[in-house]
Amino acid sequence: MSQTVQRLGRKKILILGAAALLVLALAGGAIAYLAFRGEELTYQTQAAMRKALPATAAAELHERGVRLAGPLKCEDLAGRTKDKLRVSCTGATSDKKPVAVFGSAERETAESHYTILVAGEPVVENAPCLGADCHGEEG
Repeated sequence: MSQTVQRLGRKKILILGAAALLVLALAGGAIAYLAFRGEELTYQTQAAMRKALPATAAAELHERGVRLAGPLKCEDLAGRTKDKLRVSCTGATSDKKPVAVFGSAERETAESHYTILVAGEPVVENAPCLGADCHGEEG
């Protein structure tokens, strides 16, 4: 009878051990997925970033009390590729100060960076988002 109890105990231990390993493996996988999942860029293409940047930069400047004289004009920058987006925009404030906006994004890291200069002085430096694009982020 003691062998039967011992066998039953070993079976339970093996089953519980296997279940615990499975739970740990699933938890570890979930944590790894959340930590390293392939996040996507806000703008998937150069054209999408170039099209959106005038509005998001204008909104960011507006939130900071800077008014533009007119819409920003944007163009692609040298060095851009399918996986490395590069855009610059120019314009002027309502009081005729020059405005320069630079946006870049890397598909490999899913990181974006934006800088806005007004009269050569940084108003925004290496921000991960601009304007309305920031409102969807947690934090």
